[in-house]
Parts: sequence; structure tokens; C-alpha cells
Amino acid sequence: MGIEPVIMSAGELESERAGNTQMTVNNQIVIGTLMNLADDPTRVSVGQDWTESDITNRVPIIVTGNDFSTLYAPLIRDGRMDKFYWQPTREDLINIVDQMYKKDGISRENILRIVDAFPNQALDFYGALRSRTYDRFVLKWVEEIGGAEKLGEKLLRRKKGAPLPTFIAPKQNIEDLMDAGYSLVEEQEMVMRMRLSEEYMKK
Repeated sequence: MGIEPVIMSAGELESERAGNTQMTVNNQIVIGTLMNLADDPTRVSVGQDWTESDITNRVPIIVTGNDFSTLYAPLIRDGRMDKFYWQPTREDLINIVDQMYKKDGISRENILRIVDAFPNQALDFYGALRSRTYDRFVLKWVEEIGGAEKLGEKLLRRKKGAPLPTFIAPKQNIEDLMDAGYSLVEEQEMVMRMRLSEEYMKK
């Protein structure tokens, strides 16, 4: 296809924050490579030394994400990155969430209830509702078979021929999904309050 891999060292971007959640070494390598490509897209070093043959064909780089505000600011400035924002409409959200829950048998009417009950949420929020309800049923099942302390014994060290405990996947319903949604919103608000408190304490 004529596409060449690009490898570079971004050691010069080492930061005292390296190792923290949002500034790992891998993160720095990716940012360093993208910065190099943005500034000189046809000449990128593939090692420690620069040679005349280090010429790379230009190719578009497409990046998708939910929140670019956490990226290195100079990388996303105008001129280095063209940004296209997409905000799903209510109808878009309804159609996407409807597809998410199609196998669960959630009616479109109930999908409307969920979307309208939790507006202005990212798409992954609606997927998290489903995961949260499963998590609750799994925890309940663990308690029913003896609790976390007995889990190893029941699954790994059971007597020969003894049947494994069976987990029956729950059937999703609107009540559990709405309950999970309110719980997630409460967690979001708590995180926001903590961040505001941290900002206030800095000042």
C-alpha cells in the first residue's frame, strides 16, 4: 500500500508527571510522533540519526475521541489539527441506544424514557447502564453461592464431579436501567464536587 511505519523516540518530552494516569511514557511517544508529523510530514526519523533517505509519504491521520482537552495543547492548535465536532441529536441518541438494547428486548418507548431521563450524557453512559445492572446481578449471585471468600472454593477447588455454580444472565428491564442511571449520575456529581473542592483548595 506504500504506507511506511514511523518510529521515533520522544525522550525529550519526558515529564515529572510520567507514570501518572494521563501522562505515561507511551502517551508521550504518541504525542511526540504526531507533533513531528504535523511539523514536517514528509521527513520523520526512523531511528536516532537523520539521513537524507528518511522521507515518508504523506498520509492522513484520523483521530477520534470523546475529550481532546486532555491532549497536549500545542498538538491540537489550529494549523496542526483540523477538528470536526459531532454532537448527536436526540433522534441520533434514540436510534443508537435502541440498537444497543435490541438484543435485550427493551422497547423503543422505554428507550425514549431512558434518553429523556438522562439528557446531555455521552454515548458510553447508556452502555454503562447495562453494565451496571449486570454488575449488580453478578454481585448478588456471588453472595448467593457463599460470598467472595467462598468464590475460589466454589469455582476452582470444588470436589471432583461437583457441578459448577450456574449464573443466569438477567433480563434487562426499564426499572433496573433507570435505577442504574440515577446511581451513575449521582457518582458523576460526586466526582465533580471533589474536583471543584480540589481546585478551591489549590487557591
